[in-house]
Amino acid sequence: QVQLVESGGGSVHTGGSLRLSCAASGLTFSTYFMYWYRQAPGKERELVAGISSAGETTNYHDSVKDRFTISRDNAKNTVYLQMNSLKPEDTAVYYCKAVRVKFTWTYWGQGTQVTVSS
Repeated sequence: QVQLVESGGGSVHTGGSLRLSCAASGLTFSTYFMYWYRQAPGKERELVAGISSAGETTNYHDSVKDRFTISRDNAKNTVYLQMNSLKPEDTAVYYCKAVRVKFTWTYWGQGTQVTVSS
């Protein structure tokens, strides 16, 4: 019933930009905190960015601060990750996650591949 569908991944050269989208359905989107994670081959999945339910607060991993921006449009049930100044170390599968903290409900998207070449 609940579905998170990601899009916007692709291949770019160092310094390029991508905008990831995650469209949610089957849940009351405005009540969920949203997060972006990434996982590179052979590495653990790590938190990249998070945004509160109303979008008033955000948080970022130190490695992406000043380069990535997380945002959301609750009217469209969509969370975004704008990625600028991409580096090869940003190469990973990027996943979105929805969390209803009060009830510990968590949902994951299917992931979208981001590849950054030197």
